[in-house]
Amino acid sequence: MIAIASDHGGYDLKERVKKYLEEKNIPYQDMGCDSKASCDYPVFGHAAARAVADGTCEKGIVICTTGIGISISANKVKGIRCALCSDPLSAKMTRLHNDANMLAMGAGIVGENLALEIVETFLNTPFSGEERHSRRISLIEEI
Repeated sequence: MIAIASDHGGYDLKERVKKYLEEKNIPYQDMGCDSKASCDYPVFGHAAARAVADGTCEKGIVICTTGIGISISANKVKGIRCALCSDPLSAKMTRLHNDANMLAMGAGIVGENLALEIVETFLNTPFSGEERHSRRISLIEEI
């Protein structure tokens, strides 16, 4: 199960990512927002992050205009490692090395096709499990 959320600036891209998830038969939970009306991204970033942190969802995807604000909001939730990615290589490396459990994207930064490549890479790349990466994640989590 994927938690997905956006603010008004990420709404259109969130709707396209939802369609992609449906095409791939990947279940998701839409945590809002529900329109392009101005709204506060922390509300939706926190909702998605809480769903991942409490185990309701395995991973999360959050989107706003730049991805910055909503990623900061998600990262305020204990146990969340939300990575802002604007290319597939970053999505791959953050899964391999950081075991990121949430992906943030900027709708104004990445186009639809690139965003879907990033999502696919993020969802299909496993954590490497290497000791050095596990150790670093533990260090991040204790700070």
